[in-house]
Amino acid sequence: MENQNKETARIPYAEWSTEDLRDARKAFRWDYGEFKARNKKLDMSRGKPCKEQLDLSMGMMDVLNSEADLMCREGVDCRNYGVLSGIREARELLAAVNEVSPQDIMIYGNSSLNVMYDTVSRSMTHGVCGSTPWCKLDSVKFLCPVPGYDRHFAICEHFGIEMIPIPMTVDGPDMDLVQRYVESDPAVKGIWCVPKYSNPQGYSYSDETVRRFAALNPAAEDFRIYWDNAYNVHHLYDEPEKQDVILEILGECARAGHPDMVYKFVSTSKISFPGSGVAALATSQKNKDEIKAALAIQTIGFDKLNELRHVRFFKNLDGIKAHMKKHAAILRPKFELVERIFEEELEGYGIGTFTRPRGGYFISFESLEGCAKKIVARAKAAGVTLTGAGAAYPYGRDPQDTNIRIAPSFPSLEDLEEAARLFVLCVKIESIDKILEERGEQA
Repeated sequence: MENQNKETARIPYAEWSTEDLRDARKAFRWDYGEFKARNKKLDMSRGKPCKEQLDLSMGMMDVLNSEADLMCREGVDCRNYGVLSGIREARELLAAVNEVSPQDIMIYGNSSLNVMYDTVSRSMTHGVCGSTPWCKLDSVKFLCPVPGYDRHFAICEHFGIEMIPIPMTVDGPDMDLVQRYVESDPAVKGIWCVPKYSNPQGYSYSDETVRRFAALNPAAEDFRIYWDNAYNVHHLYDEPEKQDVILEILGECARAGHPDMVYKFVSTSKISFPGSGVAALATSQKNKDEIKAALAIQTIGFDKLNELRHVRFFKNLDGIKAHMKKHAAILRPKFELVERIFEEELEGYGIGTFTRPRGGYFISFESLEGCAKKIVARAKAAGVTLTGAGAAYPYGRDPQDTNIRIAPSFPSLEDLEEAARLFVLCVKIESIDKILEERGEQA
């Protein structure tokens, strides 16, 4: 009865008696064993759209057929070569999503990650706008807001670029630290940013943060901000007051006298089909000229039929917004379910905190220090696969071993509830083990 009263009163576990903690752990381990015996296989490891989300775009398969007019507005047959920067109507559509002018944007293939990789690769081999190729330098460094996107970090690691962690706040990266590194060290060549509904915390950069980025005076002339605008239209709520809004970085950089300092990436990967979307890059004319010179050797053109398909299906930004409301209607209950379970099962016990994003694809959980890897491993042993602990940090090393990325999008609501409840069981068990261990008790 005393143990139940403590649960109801939400007394932090650290204040419980050793006997009460042992009793609670015994009960949690029993529940854990019951779940494990069911042999479930649930996957929350990546932010993949579910089948219902993919079904939203199936009409795109019908907008082009053998009888369709396949000429773009510029009079080019989209079945043929040409139009390296993308057809005009696709540039207009992606520019609207990316909040830039069509003249600032270049259309690529299906993946913005590929565009980011290609941009780093070109900088390594040929430099940036006439600067020394990075491969000829003694040291190349990137700033990496943490926790952050593991695939950004994987690109740096692949090319041997040194990564410097920069702590994230609710307003964006620690800009005092960013400014200190960028303006004092010429080896710092870039910073990764997911400025809206960041991966994994769901934070959006404040106006002050964006303006401070634009006002940077880099020690390196070839420093660039890698602005991954992945979730610009990915709101969870329809009400404008519940949607995050951020300043447009390209215009801010131009006004600050640094028009060439940013690469702004976007794609329709989680708007239409993740494997068959359209990616784009917005940047200055100087940067575009350099990139186009390289692309002219690399390819004769990207998939204009896919560009045309997207334009005819969505038509314009209003079409995109209407489509994203359908995505939100599917995703919102999943996020709210996880948040409700975390609130009911974890809040008040002092064993973890979590974010409550208004958009994007992830919830970020912070456990007690030294528990994240054990929580993820325990969940996996019971059939729930999560993103590996530490993945949101360079080299996969979370120095405090606290961060776990939760991806609610892919499972059904029923599976998601089971996974979330198993997760909180794992958090409770490992947290109690840690507290008892610190008291000199055996786990």
